[in-house]
Amino acid sequence: MSNIDTILQETRVFPPAPEFVKQANVSGMQAYRTLCAEAEKDLEGFWSKLGKQELLWHKPFSKTLDESNAPFFKWFYDGELNASYNCLDRHLETQPDKVAIIFEADDGKVTRITYKELYHEVCRFANGLKALGVKTSDRVLIYMPMSIQVVVAMQACARIGATHSVVFGGFSAKSVQERIVDVGAIVVITADGQFRGGKEIPLKPVVDEALAMGGCEAIKRVVVYKRSGSPVKMQAGRDLWWDDVLKGQPDRCDPVWVNAEHPLFILYTSGSTGKPKGIQHSTGGYLLWCILNMKWVFDYKPSDVFWCTADVGWVTGHSYITYGPLAVGATEVMFEGVPTYPDAGRFWKIIQDHKVNVFYTAPTAIRSLIKAGGDLPRKYDLSSLRILGTVGEPINPEAWMWYHETVGRGRCPIVDTWWQTETGGHTISPLPGATPTKPGSATFPLPGVFADIVDETGHPVGRGKGGILVIKRPWPGMLRTIWGDPERYKKIYYPDEFKGKLYLAGDGASTDEEGYYRIVGRIDDVLNVSGHRLGTMEVESALVANTTLVAEAAVVARPDDLTGEAIVAFVVTRGPRPSGAEATKVARELRNWVAKEIGPIARPKEIRFGDNLPKTRAGQIMRPLLRLLATGTALPPAVSPLENPAILEQLKQTS
Repeated sequence: MSNIDTILQETRVFPPAPEFVKQANVSGMQAYRTLCAEAEKDLEGFWSKLGKQELLWHKPFSKTLDESNAPFFKWFYDGELNASYNCLDRHLETQPDKVAIIFEADDGKVTRITYKELYHEVCRFANGLKALGVKTSDRVLIYMPMSIQVVVAMQACARIGATHSVVFGGFSAKSVQERIVDVGAIVVITADGQFRGGKEIPLKPVVDEALAMGGCEAIKRVVVYKRSGSPVKMQAGRDLWWDDVLKGQPDRCDPVWVNAEHPLFILYTSGSTGKPKGIQHSTGGYLLWCILNMKWVFDYKPSDVFWCTADVGWVTGHSYITYGPLAVGATEVMFEGVPTYPDAGRFWKIIQDHKVNVFYTAPTAIRSLIKAGGDLPRKYDLSSLRILGTVGEPINPEAWMWYHETVGRGRCPIVDTWWQTETGGHTISPLPGATPTKPGSATFPLPGVFADIVDETGHPVGRGKGGILVIKRPWPGMLRTIWGDPERYKKIYYPDEFKGKLYLAGDGASTDEEGYYRIVGRIDDVLNVSGHRLGTMEVESALVANTTLVAEAAVVARPDDLTGEAIVAFVVTRGPRPSGAEATKVARELRNWVAKEIGPIARPKEIRFGDNLPKTRAGQIMRPLLRLLATGTALPPAVSPLENPAILEQLKQTS
């Protein structure tokens, strides 16, 4: 890992247009360098100034950073505030009638809600939660469709100091159950169903199945929002309709002032060890980070219509739908559906109809839209766009160029953002009014983020070389711990190999001679499918859980033009190795099984059958060899430690 060399050499450079630089919040590279120098000279002073400037405090902080129990850092730790107050109440005097959210449903119906209306709705639901017995520091699990109501639910939790944990609406009952148990939730907020691409997808039945699996005895109430109108079973004494929770509740609710370090949310992300990690984020530091990201990276202007296409089930939706845009008082678009329904022009029509200025989406979506109709964007009026963004995974240079030329018409800066659930928001990204961009490069760390690339011993590798991406100093938006497992937090993110001093991102990276960062792959066994991180162990465990069909399984990733990476599963069946039509049938069954166990996002793209898996004579699965097989790379002339070389030909065959 210490000698990663990128074969991709990118010489194209796109400086921001002079007229854009003039109006930018961070204007020109010198302004960027000045901010970086301020942070380097006085880290605490830098963040203290921004914390006081950007957040509304009930009790001002006097302590900026506490490193006494590193790596469990505390920011603004003697201050008190409320996230919902900072997102809603602060705008009531200045812009109560400004549209906060433009919601476009799957079927095209549009609903608008102002800051004043959203405030009252959040207050009513917060009062409803309190009436159900939800108290400060209780955990609430949210499993909902994209809707104004999911933002209301999250903001209501924040308002009363309850910690929310959102689960993506595509995850399975087992995934929901695991998260309910781990986080110790007392209430689940869900819906009867959701719509995606013209199809209804049930949600409440999934919650019922999850609760029936056991271990969820702490759940007192299940609140159900009526979205699809399909009949669902309601358990008396436990299940309540959303409207019944709201009924009779006052439309004002005093915010609960919490310590800056109070857990705002816990969001689960996959790990290489199988068990998902509950990433715990604070209130003060996280919210500051979201605000600065909006102002620095998205160059937020009060007239902007901002659209992040992510689902709130992922951190991108937390930071750039529920919290960041509302904290700065933006008007934002929320979309329930998919980019290709009813046709591949849906995204472009939304931009045209709502006059979107800042558009933030994933490379997977970009690649699918190129395939679906590369010239389609030219048929729509996209002249409102001024900034384009990408998130979730590195974008290949040619997709970047298409995005730049066909969508942005060559005039919109592209912010190719690198960050993680753990970082809370952007950490390496261009600033649109400052940074000359290179296709496929996340460019430079944000001010106050001290990134570096090191070898296995933690020593910097220097410019022009590749290695392990780390962050050398804490920053306000970072995770605080893994919920309920501080030792795992230290082991994963501040490992002993780096003497517990460096944040380990888990990604490999390289820089060119000018210092531009390029993310080149991961150093652990975590898959990245459509920008979503999935643990190989989770997928393997799901396959092996099918005890009727599967004896053994190993999972790797291969590059994929559409999803970034595709899941390739190597399977040893309990009976004879299937072939022909039988292999196709078994592969289909296993794909459906994984989709049910984890969710459709984890469905293997390829399944290959072998009499056994390639192992060393010591019994270790040879994963590097499987990666070569998955990508069709020529194998080394002799695989000496391999127990049974004959299986290699078997495992080249896809079902």
